[in-house]
Amino acid sequence: MEGSLLDAPTTAAAARARGRLAGRTAVALLSGGLDSAVAAAWVRDAGARLVALSIDYGQRHRVELDAARAVAAALGAVDHVVLAVDLAAFGGSVLVDGTAAVPKGRSDAEIAAGIPATYVPARNTVFLALALACAEARGADAIALGVNAVDYSGYPDCRPEYLAAFGRLARLATKAGVEGRPIDVLAPLVALSKAEIVRLGLALGVDLGLTTSCYDPAPDGRPCGACDSCRLRAAGVAAAGARDPRTA
Repeated sequence: MEGSLLDAPTTAAAARARGRLAGRTAVALLSGGLDSAVAAAWVRDAGARLVALSIDYGQRHRVELDAARAVAAALGAVDHVVLAVDLAAFGGSVLVDGTAAVPKGRSDAEIAAGIPATYVPARNTVFLALALACAEARGADAIALGVNAVDYSGYPDCRPEYLAAFGRLARLATKAGVEGRPIDVLAPLVALSKAEIVRLGLALGVDLGLTTSCYDPAPDGRPCGACDSCRLRAAGVAAAGARDPRTA
């Protein structure tokens, strides 16, 4: 699938790497959320064999693991690894503390200011390290994740400079990298707005109804509609002129 939706908004490095993925293997971090589903679909659309990796880290919104399984199946992943790593044992975030309140009803200005209570200490570093290990063990050529630094909640481990630094670490810290077969770290959505991510997902055939973005869903999985993630998703879907089956 070619066109501006797939090429123009992505970073130059990711666009170049995309051209090298056909017939190769890529590990995609798949949370069950919108962004990770679109990133995984981007990898699959490039012709790569898709290995999905989801992390059960003790998150309060465990419905996302069910969503990840559904998305992996829909995308035709050749394997889907669900790995348990108990970050709740460390604490430090409302996402791993079921007794703490998830911030809700915050304005755009409040969402954009500072690092929120939903930040999980070093989560993306832990996840990327696990994805890197999975990729090297499976002989994969790339790892992909759906982080975004435009319409997001200010997490420090979603920024381009962080991703560039991890890419350097991946080259230095792996047998594959030392032997001249570096594993690419791809974040094709990092420079996209949420509306652009929605449009790209639809262009790639992602079923938005399979994904979940809510930090504090009801017991039946229904989104709360008021947490930062729900608000960012709703705004992006509206700006894209789309319909969200998850909330319909």
